[in-house]
Amino acid sequence: MAFNIQTFRTRALTAAIFVVVMLTGLLWNNWSFLILFSIIHFGCWWEYLKLIEKIHSIKFHPYIKMGLMVMGYGMMLWFCNNSFQVSGYGFKENISLPVSAAGFALLLTGIFQKNSFTIKSFGFAVLGLIYISLCWGFMLDIYGEIIVVENNNTYTFESWILPIAIIISIWINDTMAYMVGSFIGKTPLSKISPKKTWEGTLGGIILAIIVVGFLFASINSYAKANIIIVGFWFFIAAIAAITGTIGDLLESKIKRLAGVKDSGAIMPGHGGFLDRFDSLLLAIPFIWIFLQLIML
Repeated sequence: MAFNIQTFRTRALTAAIFVVVMLTGLLWNNWSFLILFSIIHFGCWWEYLKLIEKIHSIKFHPYIKMGLMVMGYGMMLWFCNNSFQVSGYGFKENISLPVSAAGFALLLTGIFQKNSFTIKSFGFAVLGLIYISLCWGFMLDIYGEIIVVENNNTYTFESWILPIAIIISIWINDTMAYMVGSFIGKTPLSKISPKKTWEGTLGGIILAIIVVGFLFASINSYAKANIIIVGFWFFIAAIAAITGTIGDLLESKIKRLAGVKDSGAIMPGHGGFLDRFDSLLLAIPFIWIFLQLIML
């Protein structure tokens, strides 16, 4: 394919803006974090429902769409931890249930409208509550100061560090998988995504584990010598890279069923929300489960 300078400029500009927006939301404060993932939540939902409509050749009533998105947002807010409080007023305790109830009312209203849909298509739409809302709810729960106590030593990590580590793990995995696959990739990984190879996939996962493991283990110099802390970051990178790859394949399968190349066009040259966050959608729940297990 011939090099197109205009396409390159568009992709580069879009990528730069995307990185700035993401870093601002992730690092500024807890409220910018909540706003960022609230926008991502609704963006993913909008694209997911459009894909379901294409797959099943139906059209959901707007109330059904809004009902599912709002009900899902209430579910997402239920996972807000103590980082999201104003003078003791917590989102989980005071906002989550009313938002979910409003969404459920919209959903019921939409179901009894004239627009026709099948039970199967509606069932797949409802799965978005798990695929999208639950995932971003886990992300809100993950956000917070990490305190690890081991052998009477206390190690503290900033609220943003774990979400950043997960995202960087996935970015490095995607980039390195593409580069390794371009040079030595020969064995196709899956028919779902013919361009992916086993060599590239394994190379991306290994490099992501090495880079992220050592990078984040060294951020807190006082914890560098602790094998527990070092191992923690290696496990996080491994889970993110492996499950993120599966998440990418899952979204590719959904797009193939819908007969589209991109889930949306919010980011010129890069696709939509689902295209950008498909890996996170699967990686976050597995990392959340891992955190619950090690905290037992």
